[in-house]
Amino acid sequence: MAQHGPTLGIIGTGGFAREVLPVARAFVRHHPQLKIEPGRIVFVDRDGGDPVSGVPILSEAEFVALEGDRYFTIAIGDGVVRQTIADRLEEAGCKPLSICAENVILPDDLDCGPGAVFQPFSMVTADARIGRQFQCNIYAYVAHDCVIGDHVTLAPRASLNGNVVVEDHVYVGTGAVIRQGTPGKPLVLGRGCVIGMGAVVTKDVAPGVTVIGNPARPLEAK
Repeated sequence: MAQHGPTLGIIGTGGFAREVLPVARAFVRHHPQLKIEPGRIVFVDRDGGDPVSGVPILSEAEFVALEGDRYFTIAIGDGVVRQTIADRLEEAGCKPLSICAENVILPDDLDCGPGAVFQPFSMVTADARIGRQFQCNIYAYVAHDCVIGDHVTLAPRASLNGNVVVEDHVYVGTGAVIRQGTPGKPLVLGRGCVIGMGAVVTKDVAPGVTVIGNPARPLEAK
């Protein structure tokens, strides 16, 4: 592709990346100050590849070598992988871009780090704080007074109720419900834990642990 003008790279080429694509197109259309033309949105994979959904796939090296501003949004669910990629791209001078669908509801004063993705029908309510490279998939929500670390993933319909602390690299699976904590004792999801699909979490989850079920309990190794 031509070497001129700002470019938005959607990092990843899987199903989620294809879901992010129309959100990214609408976002740049409604933010003309970014000066990203629709034809300047590309997918980025480590080694490149054939076009997907009619959109070019650049290798990471090709993307980094483009002239002009290079924005990126990471469409990969693994928070550790997101951090590795984001660190590498930022070191190369690329800029993380947060995008959100038109029907997302966010507070005007939301404290959120760069590189977030808010998919359609997601929501954040009052006085939440969110770190870098957050992913909030369709119909997921973050309720009042939650504190979310870096590289956290909420799968579709994940529900964080009020006064929950979510540490770095946590993955909350589809349809999981996290019980509300209190101002004096927030419910804590420890660093790198995984909340299984449909789990109902009623108490703290230790770092690195995977929990499943209702009420949620640690997944036993077989």
